[in-house]
Amino acid sequence: MIDKFLRDEQDPKAVEKVYSRLVDLLTTSEEIIYIAVQKKPIVNLFPDCIAITNKRLLFFTPANLGLSIKFVDFVWKDIIDVYTKEEIIGAVFSAKTTIGTEMGVDYLPKVQARKLYQYAQERKEAEREARRLRELEEKRAESGSLNIDHASRVAFQPVAQHSVAAPTPPPAPIAPIEEPKKDELTEKLKRLKTLFESGLISQEEYNHKKLELLSDF
Repeated sequence: MIDKFLRDEQDPKAVEKVYSRLVDLLTTSEEIIYIAVQKKPIVNLFPDCIAITNKRLLFFTPANLGLSIKFVDFVWKDIIDVYTKEEIIGAVFSAKTTIGTEMGVDYLPKVQARKLYQYAQERKEAEREARRLRELEEKRAESGSLNIDHASRVAFQPVAQHSVAAPTPPPAPIAPIEEPKKDELTEKLKRLKTLFESGLISQEEYNHKKLELLSDF
């Protein structure tokens, strides 16, 4: 399973430790994209590692003489930017978060640092696009809510009754004949359908309001 993470000079033992830890940390639909391993020039017994998933960026540091491993993770929406700097020996990869935290690992093989930067930029772009779509959907939902509320007030606004003064006393009023509720419902349904056919409300809003009217009678 770890073979696909050993193509760019990664230390197999370090990758195996990180991978086994990562598997326990993965959430639903989370996938490992890349693992990079520090390669110090002299002693490289306990290298730091960086892992990228489709949801997070994780920094791993060995502890207790390599017997355990600690990690810090950041979800992509909290990462402002990522950086890579190539030096004489290896390269440095770092990331800066929305709260000002900055994490980095030095002495990474240059090919791994480049891959980290590439994948991180892709994930950041994907997160920006997902956020843009979420904001767009929220605006659409808010706009739709305002439209149906306005349309409903217009459709069901009672007609004002204006009395006209008569020069002579009016005749004895005739008791009004109450229209059946069925006729009242029909009129309201007609007005609602007119709103729908005029494009003032959506199909979903039309169905919802129609059910409300039917349940009231």
